[in-house]
Amino acid sequence: MPFDSGCDAIITIMTYSPPTGLVRAGRDLGVAETLYVPGFLSPGRADALLDDVIDAANWQQERLTMFGRQMVAPRLTAWYGEPGATYRYSGIARPAGAWLPPIRELALEVAKAVAWRFNYVLVNRYRDGNDMLGWHADDEADLGEAPVLAAISVGAERVFRMRPRRGGASSASVLGHGSLLVMWGNSQRDYKHSLPRTRQPVGERLSFTFRRTRQVVEDAQPERA
Repeated sequence: MPFDSGCDAIITIMTYSPPTGLVRAGRDLGVAETLYVPGFLSPGRADALLDDVIDAANWQQERLTMFGRQMVAPRLTAWYGEPGATYRYSGIARPAGAWLPPIRELALEVAKAVAWRFNYVLVNRYRDGNDMLGWHADDEADLGEAPVLAAISVGAERVFRMRPRRGGASSASVLGHGSLLVMWGNSQRDYKHSLPRTRQPVGERLSFTFRRTRQVVEDAQPERA
């Protein structure tokens, strides 16, 4: 059964802690202000989401600037959100596309469970074990000082790593099909994370990372009910 937090309230103040129901359903990964919830989506729901979004999303292979050099991102990406929401990373602003229906439904479900309002999602598509995400933190100015991030994984299981910014060993966790990962508080200030390549034969995986960006296009029209 999919996770039900039983929480209808959405937290709007800037301090955050996850709802009690979510904590009870989750697992401690040994990293401060991080919570992993396996089986957040039912297997059937996760399967349908994977198929629907692979078919419908406007996938792009980004060119990123790393250490002064341009490189082709080793994954495909799409981004969606509320009208006027935009997110800047690697020096490029990415205005949100209009929500796809299955992603909008997922956004509302995640917001209810996590008890936080999100207006933007970055969707990464990992086609096989060669696709990856290098070490980084989601600490862009657009997200504020203590962002709340909620990431849904569907598809092939992949290893997710986190390491302290001040040095030390990294920790490894397997993100399962239909799982939820929540990071908040100082997690982006104190840690970096990655999804490394693997030589193991793996299928496709999608990651939906919901966030709230402070960048909103001034002339955007309000969303109609």
